[in-house]
Amino acid sequence: MMTEEYEDQDGRRVWLSRDEVDALLEVVDDPLRKVAFRLAAECGLRTHEIVAVTPDHVVDGGEAGQMLVVPEGKGEKYREAPIPDPLADLVDAAASFGGVDDGEVLVDRSTRALRNWVEAVRGELVDETGEDRWGYLTFHDLRRTWAGQLANADVDETIALRWGGWNDLDTFLNHYRGEATEKAQARERKKVVWL
Repeated sequence: MMTEEYEDQDGRRVWLSRDEVDALLEVVDDPLRKVAFRLAAECGLRTHEIVAVTPDHVVDGGEAGQMLVVPEGKGEKYREAPIPDPLADLVDAAASFGGVDDGEVLVDRSTRALRNWVEAVRGELVDETGEDRWGYLTFHDLRRTWAGQLANADVDETIALRWGGWNDLDTFLNHYRGEATEKAQARERKKVVWL
């Protein structure tokens, strides 16, 4: 886990490793909450985008694989983000078991409810792991984690901008990329022979 102080507010930005995302998902016992967390951590959705997802937003992207349509992202901008096949299957299953039709919202909650879900889980993770940095986790950090993982996987930055719906490269680089993640530091450290 990497954290970084905000320049203009209290708290810290948080980037989770893939293992930490898995640890977060393990303590979430409600399937709907798990879907919401995964939409943020694995597709980069914002809270207001998650509460608008319908099952028919998962589409075949041809060679690009399954995509999640975000018809009205920030600034009412349309975008498509890749969705892992297991998450696409989970969205389909959650809709079926929940009696949600294709055009109906899957996570029928408020954005405040999503933020409350993270606040409840982060306290549980602090208690369970003894790691105080979990206490800084916000829902938006799941999106930040997704962006950092794209950067760590060397995804072309113009593609990352398209998937994440960012207007400019500076926003992505300054607030999301997380160059100092543990994985990035380990990769760069290997380049220095004497370390």
